[in-house]
Amino acid sequence: MLRRSADIEEKIFMTNERIAKAFEKPGAFIGFLTGGDPDADTTVECIKAIEAGGADLIEIGVPFSDPCAEGPVIEEADLRALDAGMHTEGIFEIIRRARAEGVTAPIVLLTYANPVFVYGTERFMKTLARAGGDGVIIPDVPFEESAPYRNAARNEGVCLISLIAPTSHERIKMIAQEADGFLYVVSSMGVTGVRESITTDIGSIISAVRAVSDIPTAVGFGIATPEQAAQVCTAADGAITGSAIVRIIAKYGADAPKYVEDYVRSMKDGAAGRERLSA
Repeated sequence: MLRRSADIEEKIFMTNERIAKAFEKPGAFIGFLTGGDPDADTTVECIKAIEAGGADLIEIGVPFSDPCAEGPVIEEADLRALDAGMHTEGIFEIIRRARAEGVTAPIVLLTYANPVFVYGTERFMKTLARAGGDGVIIPDVPFEESAPYRNAARNEGVCLISLIAPTSHERIKMIAQEADGFLYVVSSMGVTGVRESITTDIGSIISAVRAVSDIPTAVGFGIATPEQAAQVCTAADGAITGSAIVRIIAKYGADAPKYVEDYVRSMKDGAAGRERLSA
């Protein structure tokens, strides 16, 4: 169920219980993987490994043939999953299996407008909610065109997660005021992928959000080391890592879960500040 969250200044946003719990403590970590790469069984085991490593929220990519926001690592994972026969309904089944096997962390899908349109927007949100999903990110839908998706999601207790980028500027206030769940802050322009350093002034973006809303913020695109996770979490509420996890899965295949768990644990330590405390 969605609920309204507000402080004494009535900075209100919509969330659900699992997503709200993920951001109760500073330094949340969100781990991403592509659903169905290399197969459904491995994806379920890696989801369990991401949670076991300490991730507070799990993001699953729905494989798509034209993932415009993704860099080569995730794009190649999408193609591998599609070649293996993965599809939207298969992703919902992965969520059902993960829930049946004990995963309790919030699960958010990353997909694109075309798969949602083909499946049917209202049907997509309903099926996601009934499978045990909590939110959805649709990066190729501009905020100004997102109301039908947001309304359909809210009707099912699902959060449509909005993105803000370094170039959003005056749009940050508008997006933050209407956002649900948490705000996905894009660390740098371009597509997803590992970056050597994060040079964007994340603090100024977060300050602009805080001026109008208390919605949690999580920074993604290029976060690959515990130090980078720690860096962004000095300002934001969480860090998101995708390409680095997808690379581990591509390298180790069915043996990936144990490596994914170890990597996620190190990233969670960085996000939560434990790396700094132990240094």
